[in-house]
Amino acid sequence: MDPAATGVTVAGTGADPAKTTMFPEEFLKRTFSLINSDKDRNSVSLVCKDWYNVERMSRRHVSIRNCYSVSPEIVTARFPAIRSVTLKGKPRFSDFNLVPDDWGADVQPWLNVFATAYPFLEELRLKRMAVSDESLEFLALNFDDFKALSMLSCEGFSTLGLEAIATHCKNLTELDIQENGIDDLGGDWLSYFPENLTSLEVLNFSTLTSEVSFDALESLVSRCKSLRVLKVNRKINLEQLGKLLVLAPQLIELGTGTFLEELVSGSVNGLENAFSKCGNLVTLSSFWDATLLHLPVVYPVCGNLTFLNLSYANIGPDELEQILGRSKRLVRLWVVDTVGDKGLEAVGSHCPLLEELRVFPVDPFDQQLGVTDSGLVAVSKGCPKLHYILYFCQRMTNAAVITVAQNCPNFTHFRLCIMNPSEPDYLTNEPMDEAFGAIVKTCTKLERLSVSGLLTDLAFEYIGKYAKNLETLSVAFAGDSDLGMEYVMRGCPKLKRVEIRDCPFGDSALLSGLTQYESMRSLWMSDCNVTMDGCKKLAEEMSRLNVEVIKDEGGDDRLANKVYVYRTVAGPRKDAPPFVVTL
Repeated sequence: MDPAATGVTVAGTGADPAKTTMFPEEFLKRTFSLINSDKDRNSVSLVCKDWYNVERMSRRHVSIRNCYSVSPEIVTARFPAIRSVTLKGKPRFSDFNLVPDDWGADVQPWLNVFATAYPFLEELRLKRMAVSDESLEFLALNFDDFKALSMLSCEGFSTLGLEAIATHCKNLTELDIQENGIDDLGGDWLSYFPENLTSLEVLNFSTLTSEVSFDALESLVSRCKSLRVLKVNRKINLEQLGKLLVLAPQLIELGTGTFLEELVSGSVNGLENAFSKCGNLVTLSSFWDATLLHLPVVYPVCGNLTFLNLSYANIGPDELEQILGRSKRLVRLWVVDTVGDKGLEAVGSHCPLLEELRVFPVDPFDQQLGVTDSGLVAVSKGCPKLHYILYFCQRMTNAAVITVAQNCPNFTHFRLCIMNPSEPDYLTNEPMDEAFGAIVKTCTKLERLSVSGLLTDLAFEYIGKYAKNLETLSVAFAGDSDLGMEYVMRGCPKLKRVEIRDCPFGDSALLSGLTQYESMRSLWMSDCNVTMDGCKKLAEEMSRLNVEVIKDEGGDDRLANKVYVYRTVAGPRKDAPPFVVTL
């Protein structure tokens, strides 16, 4: 079994101990302490029994990429000295409202076990988990040394839970709350931090919607001299932002508040001066409501920026060019498609070091806005180091993507999202097969691929034949027949996760992955042609898989409209709601 198949290693005694060079245990402990990669540590644990035991006792961090792939009891028995846990819950397609809210992924059962096994837990990072206020209070009261909480795309809690964290976590260094389904009851929660708390290094509440107590925030920032990341929400105005910058010139990352106010010369000079003293700032984000008139205040820090996140700022090409012309060190850039092709031309002209670009849609249903093939080509010509792209657009051509592949052959992540389902090459009216064929043929390091547009089975044949390092594949509204998925499942030996929606793939496609599912992390299929009989056959053939069907109210009982398949060592989950059928 692939040690990464479930996200953690639970067993393994690889080589013959008699043939393994013996090292003193203390030497192994010190050596393993230098290995930070979970993947590398998993591999180390498979060498022999001695290494297995030293690794399990010395590991301090564990990542569980699917909270149902293993139980908390198995994790704590395997790794008794963990200080930091990363835990992920719902499938990624829950971000597109394809998974019901009460599907599961409750963090509380994990906390119950951790309270006994890991009372020394210091750090918890949650993604797509269900988190209640009671769970946050439990966390705050049961782990005396707790220091860092990060929640991304979680749901179920309110600012009352944040009050508990602020009140009881006396040594808190990080509170990162990003894109959660939170019941925002107001900003008083910031007042609950003790007056003697000075340890905070990371504070992010950028996506909360209500006003916060600025007096409490100002006081907190003023006494936390090690604060290096501060991301405030849209309710913080420019005057308040200036005051915070004066108190925290040591910041490395900043998420601004709103720019929606008229600037007078005095406030411009004051804010620009405050930014000029932030010499360590390398990441800048938010820019809500910014216009060309506001941008000069951030010019003093642009020269040092390596990451610029404008995914909340609907700025145009002129504004973008003004910033990029002063940001020659950018490695990562996130924008919305209001920048247009002209803005992307500026990216190609000013960002020679760029490695990652994400272009999000401001409105996926407005075909008058957005970026096109020419913008993508312009970026590829000027950014030869580009290896990660997420690109939402209304139209594309095969020729453009072929050119992009030639200009940037080192792509590891290529995520092209043509928002009109089954959209062909808009110039030739041909399928987009050759576009993705060029990507997988040329970009041999490709690990993640998202395909879209009009695609036939030929595109999937290319993927199966050439994408030998592919780990994650996302497909929507594509393919001709089961053969397409069969090409992929039989041809891509390193696949870990496959996500498919609205494709003509049925039972034969589902069952074509029998030999692959042993080493894969998960498979999601929704609105395809899969039946309950096909799912039952898969479950019979692969007893160590959880095959879950999410039933739609009033749907055809013979069909499996939403199927989630994942590798597990914990067996069927015990908290499945009535609409989830485990086969």
